[in-house]
Formats: sequence, C-alpha cells, structure tokens
Amino acid sequence: MKKIYSIILIIGLGLGFFSSCSDMLDQSPDNILTNEEVFKDWNMIQSVLANYYGRVKWGQRIGDDWQYIYLDEACNSSGGPDYTQNFGDAHWRVFDYGLIRNINQFLEGIRSDAAADLTTDQRSQIEGEARFLRAWTYFNMVRCMGGMPIVGDEVFEYNQGMDVAPLQIPRSTEAESYDYVISECDAIFDLLPGDKTTNSARVNKWTALALKARAAIYAASLSKYNNELADPIMTSGNEVGIPASLSEGYYQIAYNTAKQIIDESPYMLQDQLDDKARNFYETTSVKDNNVEVMWTNDYIYPGQTTQFTTRNIPRSIREDMDGTIITPILNLVEAYEYTNDRDGELATMDTEGDYVFYDKPQDIYANKDARLWGTVIYGGSSFKGKDIVFQAGQKHLVDGVWTDIVDNIGSKDDDGLVITAEDGPTTSNDQNVNKTGFCIRKFLDETVGAGTRGRGSEMWFVNFRYAESVLIAAEAAMELGDQTNAVKYINQIRTRAGIQSLSSVTLDDIINENRVEFAFENHRYWDLKRWRKAHILWNGIEGDPTATHYALFPYLINEPGNPNDGKWVFDKQKAHMSVYPRYFQMKNYYNFIDQDWINRNPQLVKNPYQ
Repeated sequence: MKKIYSIILIIGLGLGFFSSCSDMLDQSPDNILTNEEVFKDWNMIQSVLANYYGRVKWGQRIGDDWQYIYLDEACNSSGGPDYTQNFGDAHWRVFDYGLIRNINQFLEGIRSDAAADLTTDQRSQIEGEARFLRAWTYFNMVRCMGGMPIVGDEVFEYNQGMDVAPLQIPRSTEAESYDYVISECDAIFDLLPGDKTTNSARVNKWTALALKARAAIYAASLSKYNNELADPIMTSGNEVGIPASLSEGYYQIAYNTAKQIIDESPYMLQDQLDDKARNFYETTSVKDNNVEVMWTNDYIYPGQTTQFTTRNIPRSIREDMDGTIITPILNLVEAYEYTNDRDGELATMDTEGDYVFYDKPQDIYANKDARLWGTVIYGGSSFKGKDIVFQAGQKHLVDGVWTDIVDNIGSKDDDGLVITAEDGPTTSNDQNVNKTGFCIRKFLDETVGAGTRGRGSEMWFVNFRYAESVLIAAEAAMELGDQTNAVKYINQIRTRAGIQSLSSVTLDDIINENRVEFAFENHRYWDLKRWRKAHILWNGIEGDPTATHYALFPYLINEPGNPNDGKWVFDKQKAHMSVYPRYFQMKNYYNFIDQDWINRNPQLVKNPYQ
C-alpha cells in the first residue's frame, strides 16, 4: 500500500518526501488510485514523471533570481545594500533521497505487471527518463558534497522496531559516485529516443550523453586540480578526493562523449542570423527553431510561468510595478573580449588620466564580443525596440575639474536635458532603480505582457546546450595535450561570437570562454569549484578586483563651448549595493554533511573542514 500512497501524494500534493506508514495511511480511501490504475494509464504515468521533472531545479535559476547575486555576475539592485560576503555551509546543497526513493518506487511500478499494457517503447522511454532524473539528482548531490550513498534501484522499507543497520549505507567515494552517474547515462542511452523534444522539456539520449560528458569533465578536473593544491581536500576513505591517476581516463571519457554529441546528434551551434549579437540572445532565450538547446526547465502560460522578466526588466519599459531587481556587474561585462583584442577592459581613462570622451554611450562597447549584447543590456542598446538610456548624471567643469550633477531618476535641467535617467544608475536605496549601469538580457522575455505579475513569462531555463559539449571537447583535448582539437573546438565557439580565433588554448582561455558563454546559466560557481579557483578569485579581500563587485556610471558632458560638450564619459566604481567582497573559503568546496543525517546514519563521514 505504501507505493500506492506515494504516487497519490506526488500527484495530488506535489510532495517531495514519502512519509513512513501510519494507521491513517493503512486505511483505503476511495479517492485515490491503485498502482494498477496508475501504471496502466499512459497519461497518469507521464503526470507522475512530470512531477519529478518539476523537482530537479537547483542552484542558479530564473525561477529564483536572487540566486544570481552570490557570484561575480550580478548584484542586488533594488532597495538597500546587500551584505552578502560568505558562502554558507549548505549553499546550494542538494540532498534529496526523498526524490531518489520516489523515482525508485516509480521504476518498480513501471517494471511490474501493473504496467503490462504499455508498449516496449513506452516502458523504455519512461524508464530512461526516470533514471536520467535520478542520475541528475546524484550528480547534483555529488558536486555539492562529494561521494554519496548509492542505493541503486532499492526501495527500502522501514517497520517500527526493525534493525536499521541495513538501511545505513555508507558514502561511496567521490570517484565511484561520478562513475555511477556516467554508467547510468550509458545504460539509458538506448532506452531514450534520439529525436528532439518539444521545447527541449524532456530528455533524450543526447541529454544523457551531455550529462555523462559533464560528469566526466567534473571528475577529471577535480582529480587533477584538487591534487595540485598544497593541501588537497580529501577524506581518508576518498569520500572526498579523486586520485590524480584517474584524471586522464576521465578526460578521455569527456572528450569521446562530447565528440559523439558533436558528430552524431541533431544539435548544432545556433548560427542562423547575420546579426551575431541577436543570434546569441535567441540561442538561449527563443524557443522557436532553436537547434542548440538540449534540455530545459520549460514554462508554459497559463499556469507555469516565472516572474524573472517582471522583476528584472529595465524600469523605463517595465509593464508592472517591479523591474531592475538584480543587475549585471562591470566584472562580467569586462570579461567579454573585443573582436581584435583579448583584453576586455573598458577604456574610461586615457594614459594621462583624463576621461575618454565618447560621442554616444554605446560607443564604449564598440567591437565587443557579440555575446555581451546577447547577455547584457548596456547603455544605448535596445530591448523590445526601445533604446535603454543609463545616465547617472551630468558632468561640468568647476575650476577645471569635471564635477557631477545628479538628481532623482527621470530628472531634467532647465534646458530639458536629462540629469539622471529613469533607468539610473544611482547610489540611492530606492527600489526598482538600477545601481550598476546594466540590466540582464539573457532569459528576459520580449513577449508583450511577460513582464506583468498577472501573466508572467514562459521563458525557459537552459540546463544543457550543444555549446557546452563543444567546450568540453576543447577543454578535454587541451588537458590531453591535443592542441589541434582544443583549438578547433574553442574557435567554433569564438567564431560564432565574432571574435578572433586562437592559435593555442590554455586553462585560463577555457575558464573565460565558459564564463562569457554560459553567464547566468548555473555554470560559473561549479566550474570555479572544480578547477579549484574559487578561493583565489573570491578571496574576501577588500578592493580585490575579482572579489569586489563593480558598477559603471555613465555621465553626459554638459559644458557648452567645450569641445566635449554633449559627449559621454564613464566612472568605474565599487557597486555600493555589494558591501563586501565575495569570500569563498576552502571549506566551501564541499557542503557540510548535516549532523541530523549523521544521527540517522552514523555511516556517513563528515567532510573536510567540518
């Protein structure tokens, strides 16, 4: 009876945890379905599976945009300052054995006589999808905490008074846990269909390979770079820590798998528009005719929408009372190279320490990597057909010194010139007013009404896309000493972006390419962890250029008679909304194992620094 009730709870209440038996549950209410009724109904089976799809959303995501402020991509931009500095011991931690149990119960049902009416293809597909979601869950747990207990297909039952020792499974090693994810992806490849799915909302065999490639590159880089630390992070049983001797094998798996996706899958780099900037925006934000996105958390109106657009659209074109909640920071903008210059730093001052004067606000971004436009709304660029003006104030000369004039947003001087634009930026604590000089474009919905609380947006969130396979192939080839293929693959990505090709590839090239390609796509945090770079870049030092969040404030020159009158200058300054530099400590490479879990299962060993 337990299995029946778990299915009903999932359908009716969307609960993620199955409670143990009770007197109440041992009754037979007349408003629930039996296993036989559930597993003989194709629509009912898919409803249960849909519930599982809805429960595998962790880390950075547009359904919870506050998650974007933790890294070096964006900061809070509405209301008062944000005092975030440290990463918690449970930051983005995933430990969902309730879901693992539910999926195992579901698999048991699919394989039982209750599902005898299903065709072989139906059974295969459903089993493949369920096992993928289970592997995805394990992957998310492993990258948070290291090796996890692997329960396989077992559905454990607890009866009062029984010996619980058989239920207390120890943690596998970190390598064994990644191996399990990889082996599951191999096992389900032939169970899953190869065709694309509607809005990439359901997984197929290529998604399984994409997860396999990601798991392998994580294991490989952890194996290599953790062991290059002066004091490698590990436990005595290797629940944390992968031997360096395994790195080459994992890199080879990652390379071979990514290459199979590149050579055999129906996906490709989206490169359909001559306008490379617009092309990149549509790659991640437009569903129609998308050839690159492989798996998403999709949203459909009515019923399944997000408020990401409502909350983050520029104020001047907002459709509701919100907007500009979080905004990109200068750190990210300067990570984008120029088409012919790998240094992406914006030129605000000349060598003499004087301002660089620009005719138009967008001129400072001229010849930038097209992905910048596709990711960020900067001053002078447009969204939904309207030019967005970021203007912090005016500057005029006082005793030969350029001096600021600022006012409330939307203010004008006596000559009708804007002082401070409606889109800011400002250093006020006002709500829904820009504080960094940029807005997010990626995942922002252009659909009319998508920026309203009443309707919301159908924008998807991308979990896997083809470009990741290309960059995994480049990274793995580089690590295996194959510069020819490393250069070939990374240049495919760079050519799509319209920037110069490389003649050789280093790890730093890979790190920055991943940063700008996958900004806001839940990669940056995990990548810096696996490369053991997070504690170096987010070192907690006040004023450190990689740990401190920066903003860019544009000003209009208002000095009639001066040759620079009417031109634009820019001030780089600390983003006052991010009070403290980001501080990633060595203990943050692995989340803590909760003491309550250890109390229930003494076989669980703690992580280092815990």
